[in-house]
Amino acid sequence: MVRKEYVVEEVQKLMHNRENIRNIAIVAHVDHGKSTLADSLLAKAGLISPELAGKQRFMDFEEFEQAHGVTIKASNISLGFNRGGKDYLINLIDTPGHVDFGGHVTRAMRAVDGVILVVDAVEGVMPQTETVLRQAIKERAQPVVFINKVDRLINELKLGPEDMQARLVKAITRVNKLITQYAPPEFKESWQVSVENGRVAIGSAFHKWGISLPIMQKTGLTFKDIYNHCAAGTHKELCARAPVEDVILEMAVTHLPNPLTAQKYRIPVIWHGDKETDAGKSMLACDPKGKVCFVATAVIMDEHAGEVATGRLFSGTLKRGQELWLASQYHTEKIQQIAVYMGPDRILVDEVPAGNIAALVGVKGVFSGETISDGEIAAFEEIKHYSEPVVTKCVEAKDPKDLTKLVEVLRKMAKEDPTIRVELMPETGEHLVSGMGEYHLELIEYKISQEHGIKVETSPPIVVYKEAIENDAGPVEGKSPNKHNKFKVTVEPLEPGAYDVLVAGEVGSGRPKGKDHIEKLIAAGMPRDDAKGVRDVYLNNVLIDATKGVQYMNEVMELLIQGFEEAMKAGPLAYEKVSGVKVKVVDAALHEDAIHRGPAQILPAIRRPIYAALLTAGVYLLEPKQKFFVQTPQEFMASVINEVQGRRGQMLDMTQEEESTTVIAKVPVAETFGFANSLRGATQGRAIWYYENMGYEKLPAQLQDKVVRQIRERKGKKPEVPAPTEFME
Repeated sequence: MVRKEYVVEEVQKLMHNRENIRNIAIVAHVDHGKSTLADSLLAKAGLISPELAGKQRFMDFEEFEQAHGVTIKASNISLGFNRGGKDYLINLIDTPGHVDFGGHVTRAMRAVDGVILVVDAVEGVMPQTETVLRQAIKERAQPVVFINKVDRLINELKLGPEDMQARLVKAITRVNKLITQYAPPEFKESWQVSVENGRVAIGSAFHKWGISLPIMQKTGLTFKDIYNHCAAGTHKELCARAPVEDVILEMAVTHLPNPLTAQKYRIPVIWHGDKETDAGKSMLACDPKGKVCFVATAVIMDEHAGEVATGRLFSGTLKRGQELWLASQYHTEKIQQIAVYMGPDRILVDEVPAGNIAALVGVKGVFSGETISDGEIAAFEEIKHYSEPVVTKCVEAKDPKDLTKLVEVLRKMAKEDPTIRVELMPETGEHLVSGMGEYHLELIEYKISQEHGIKVETSPPIVVYKEAIENDAGPVEGKSPNKHNKFKVTVEPLEPGAYDVLVAGEVGSGRPKGKDHIEKLIAAGMPRDDAKGVRDVYLNNVLIDATKGVQYMNEVMELLIQGFEEAMKAGPLAYEKVSGVKVKVVDAALHEDAIHRGPAQILPAIRRPIYAALLTAGVYLLEPKQKFFVQTPQEFMASVINEVQGRRGQMLDMTQEEESTTVIAKVPVAETFGFANSLRGATQGRAIWYYENMGYEKLPAQLQDKVVRQIRERKGKKPEVPAPTEFME
C-alpha cells in the first residue's frame, strides 16, 4: 500500500501540468455502481488494496453511507496515474445517485469538465440517469459512458449474444438522444458516444473488469470472449486481461477535456463578467499567473478547522495566507490552509495552481456557489438546484439544555447542504427542517442524534406547499403607521415564459445582473417596461418599480425589497412561500424627512397592501407532485395501479417488456408517505420503484379549505383566512 502523503507529493507535482489534468465526476442513477467503480481507480493509484476494490466503497466513508449502502454526498479525491508513458492527474468526484441528494450532484458539476456516466445494463437509462446527464451538460461537462453489470444480462436474464448487444445498443441510443436534446448546438454532434469512437465501455465494476474498442484492440479480446467468461463465471481471468480502471482511464484521458480546453467554452456560460478584463482573460486561458478566481462547490463545518470550502480554481495560484475577496460578503478573508482531499482525509499542501480542485480552510462566511477572488470581480452564475425541499418535519430537543446545541447543529447542516431548509417558528418555538424527501429527513435525524448526540423528537412528515394567484388585482393603497408614506401596489401572475426562466435559474435571485437578465425576461414574454423596472427577484417572484418621478424612491428601495421578500416568504393564505407573482409599485408618496421613512414605517406600508392585493386576486395553494416509476411483474400490475389511484395518483404511461410492466404515474407528495411499504406488500417485494420531484400543481379546490386550516393551526395562526380589508385598515 502507498502512503497518502506520498500520493499527495506526486499529486502536487502533477498539478502544474494543465494539459494532463482531468477534472471528472462519476454520475449515475442510484445503485448503478458509481462508488464500486471508484474503488478500482483508488486501487490503481495505490490508496486501497486491489482485493478490497469493489467491496470497500472507500468514497462512502460516512457511517450513514456504510450502514445504508448509499452515497449521500459528493466525495473528492486527487489521483496520479501513468498512462502511455505520460503522468496524469485525475481530480475525481464520486456523486450520489439518490434523488434526495441530487443537490450534491448539481454543485459538483460546477467543478468538473467531464463525467463518467454509469448505466446499469439491466435497468438501462433511468430517471436520475437523465437528470444527472442534464445537470452535467448544463454546466458544459462532457460525458463518456460505462455500462455496468453486463454479467447480469447473461447470468440473470439469460440473454444470448444478439439480445445482449441489442440491450446495450438501446442504452447507448437513449444516452445519445438525451445529449442531442440537452447539449448546446456546437456539441450536439461532437459529444455523441459510441463503441466505435471509444466513448462507451462495458464491464462489471464489482468484478473489476471493463472493455472498450481500444482495449479490445490492445488485448485481442472479442465480444464472444467476454460473453463466454461471464457465462462461465471466470471474471478473474477477464480482470487480469482487462482491468476496469484501465478502460476508465483510457476514456478519461483520451476523450474528456483538460482545463485548458474546457475553460474556453465553460467560462462564457458560467461567468457573465467582462471577458476582456484581466480576470476574464486569465480564466479563459486557465492562467496560473493570473488573478485568483475560485468557486466553492461544497462547504463543510469542521469543529477544529472551521469552515472548509472545496471548489474549482479557474485561474491564479492559491497560497496559504492569501487575502481573498468573498463576493457575497463584500469583504476579504485570509486563507488559513490549502488542502487536497483523499476521500475522508484532507491533506495540506503549500499551493494549488489553476485548473485544479482544492479545499480552502478557515474562510469564514463562505457558502456553496461563492465566488472567491484576488480582488473584486463579477460573481459566477448562481448554482441552481433542479428541485427544492418538499417535505418538512418539526424537530425539538428532548432535553431543553440541548436547545442551543440543536440550533447550532441545524445551522451547520443547512450550510453544508443548501437543499436543507431550516426555519424557527417564533410563535411555537419549533424548528422546521425541510428536505428533498423522507430519506433526506431520515439522514438529518440520524446526524443530529448519532453524530451530535442530541436526542430529539420529530413530528410526522409535513408537506411544503406554495401560494399562487389566479387573477390581477389592485391598485391597493398601503399607508405607513404614521400615515406620512403611501404606496399603491398591483399584483398579477407572472407570464408563463418569464416564470419558466426564473425556475430554470437563467435570471438569478436578487437584483437583475446587467442587461442580459432583462433581455431574457423580455424574450420570455415580460413587457419591456416591466422588465426594465424589475428591482428584485425572490422565490420566483418579481418586484417592479413602475413609479415615475416619485421623490426619495431610491432611498426607500432597499426597505421595499425587504418588505416584498417578507411577503413572498410567508403568504397571506397559509404563511407558505408565494410563487409566480409580479408585484408592481405603481405610485407612492413619501415624507421628505428621512426620519419618518424608517423600517418601522416602510415595511408594513408595503407588506400589507401586497397581502391585500394577493387575497383580492384569489390566492390558492400549489402542492408538490412526484413522478413514480414502478417496474413490476405483470401479475402485480393491477395492484400497483390500485395503489397509485388510491393516493390521488394520475397514470401517465404504461409499457410492457417481456414479463415486466413499467407503470409511470404522478402522485401528490402528501399521499406518498408509506408508499414504499404498500408497494412491497402489493407486489410481494418484487417491484423496483423510483421517484423524482415533478414540480408543483394546483391543489384540488375541494381540499384547499381543509389543508389551509390545518397549516394555519399548525403554525399558531387563527384558522380563518383574513379578508383583504383587514390589511387595508
